[in-house]
Amino acid sequence: MINLKTDRVIIAGLTLAAFILWLSQLGNLALRDWDEGYYATVSQDMFNRQAWFFPTYQGQPFWLKPPLLLWLIHLSYQVGGVNEFSSRFPSAVITALGVPLVYLVGQALFKHRLTAFFSATVYLTLLPVVRLGRLAMLDGMINTFLLLSLWGLLQGLTQPVWLILVGLGLGLIALSKGVLAIAFLGLLLGFILWDRQYQVLRSPWWWLGLGLGFLPVIGWYGLQIQQYGAEFIRVHFLAQSVERLNTAVEGNTGPFFFYGLEVLKYTAPWLFFFLPGMVRQWQQLPQRSAKFTLGIGLGFFLLISLMQTKLPWYVLPFYIFFALMTGDYLSYLTTQAKTYPRLITYLLGLVSLVGLGGWIYFTFIAFQWPLSLMAGCLTLTLSLTTFYFYRHQSQAFWCLIGGLYLTLWFLMISPVWNWELNEAFAVKPVGALLKAQTPPQTIIYTSFAYSRPSLDFYSDRQVLAVGEKELQELVKQSHYFLLPPEALEKLPGSSYRILGKTEMFTLIKTHKDPS
Repeated sequence: MINLKTDRVIIAGLTLAAFILWLSQLGNLALRDWDEGYYATVSQDMFNRQAWFFPTYQGQPFWLKPPLLLWLIHLSYQVGGVNEFSSRFPSAVITALGVPLVYLVGQALFKHRLTAFFSATVYLTLLPVVRLGRLAMLDGMINTFLLLSLWGLLQGLTQPVWLILVGLGLGLIALSKGVLAIAFLGLLLGFILWDRQYQVLRSPWWWLGLGLGFLPVIGWYGLQIQQYGAEFIRVHFLAQSVERLNTAVEGNTGPFFFYGLEVLKYTAPWLFFFLPGMVRQWQQLPQRSAKFTLGIGLGFFLLISLMQTKLPWYVLPFYIFFALMTGDYLSYLTTQAKTYPRLITYLLGLVSLVGLGGWIYFTFIAFQWPLSLMAGCLTLTLSLTTFYFYRHQSQAFWCLIGGLYLTLWFLMISPVWNWELNEAFAVKPVGALLKAQTPPQTIIYTSFAYSRPSLDFYSDRQVLAVGEKELQELVKQSHYFLLPPEALEKLPGSSYRILGKTEMFTLIKTHKDPS
C-alpha cells in the first residue's frame, strides 16, 4: 500500500503538471484529419440533432467506432460550444490522468516510490504520449483506461475488491474502441496465468467488474444491431476490426518493424535508458515486475507488429511499459549503480550536439522562433544532463526531466505542435466560405485528391472528393463545387455561377444542362 500523505502530494503534483502540459493552448490549432475530423463532425451532428444512441456523420449512420468519446465531446460542446478546445478537452483530460495512474501502477508493481515517480515523469515527458493525447482521438484515452485496469489488477492481488477496476477499465476501452478490449483482456489473462495468480479468476470481484464494465457495451451494441442489422456487424466488426489484422485498411501498412522505428524516432533521450531497462527486466525474470512489463508490454507490441494495418498511434499503449521499464532503470542508477554507462554519456552528448545544430539553424539560417526556443532549451538540458551524468551525479535525471518538460511545454504553446496540418490546405477559411454560401445539409463536390473530415466539420457540410470523369458528369447537373483554378478553367463560363473564393479554391454552383 502507498504512504497516503507523501503520495497524495506527489500525485497532486503530477496531475497538475500533466494538466498544464495537455491543456495549454489546446485549441490554438485547427482540427486535423482523420480521426479528429471524424469524431468532431459526428459529435457536431449529435449536438445538432441530439441523437445520442445512433451517431451520424452528416446525417448518415456512423458505424466505425463505439460512442464514448462522441458522448464526451458532445457534453463538452454543451458547456464550451463547438470549437477546437471543446473537441479536444475530454480526450486530453483523460489522457493526462494517465500520468498519476502510471505512478500508482509503478508503486503497486515495484513497491518503491522513486521508481514509481521516475516511471510517471518519463511517461509525462514522452513526445508521442503528450502530442497525440492532446488530440480528439481515442488512443490516449485507451492508455488511461488500460492503466486503471492494470492498477486494479495489481492491487487486487492482495485486496480482491480492487479487481472490480479491471473490468471497469476494459469496459471503457470496449465502449471506446470495441474489440481492442478483448486483446487487452487476453494479455492480462496471460500475465495472471504466468504469475500463477489463479485466485484472481475465482474472485467474485473480478467477475462483477467484468459484468459492470461490459453491460453498457452489450446494451449499446444490441441497440445498433437491432436498428441496423447485419450491415452494422459487417462494417463495425469485420471492416473496422478483423480486416485490420490481415489486410492494410486504406493503404495504412508497413514492415514488421514499423513500430520499432516509431519508438526509435520519437523517444530519445529516454530510449537510451529504456533499452538497458528492458534488459534489466529480462534479467529479473521470473520476478512479477518482469512478467508484467515484458509479458503484457512486449506481448502488445508483438500483436500490433503482426497486424497488417499500421498507424503510428497504435503503439501508444506500449509507452506505459516503456515508462515503467525506464523508470525502474533510472531508480537503479540513482540508488544502486556504482558507475553510469559511458555509452549513454556519449549518446546524450551526441544528441545535445544535434540540438545545438538545430538551434543554430532555426536561429540564424531559417529563423522560426518556436523551433529555435525548443532547440535551445533541449540543447541546454542535454548538455547539463551529460555533464552531471559523466560525473555520476543523480542531478542528471532531475535536469533531464525538468528540461524535457519545459521543451514539450514550449512545443505545445507554439503553432507547430500539430504539424500534420501542413500536409494540405488550411480548412478553416474554406469551411467558413462553404458555411456562408451554401444551404445546410448540402453536398459539395471537389476535385481535391481526397475528402477531408476536418473540412466537413468546419463547413458543417459534406465535401466529397471525386475523380475527373465523375466531375465532368456532375457539372452537367445543378450542384455545388469547390474547385482549384486548373479545374475551373476546364468548365464553360456560362455553366456556373461563382459564389466565393479562398486562396486555393473557388466555390461555384452549376446549372443543369438543358440537353
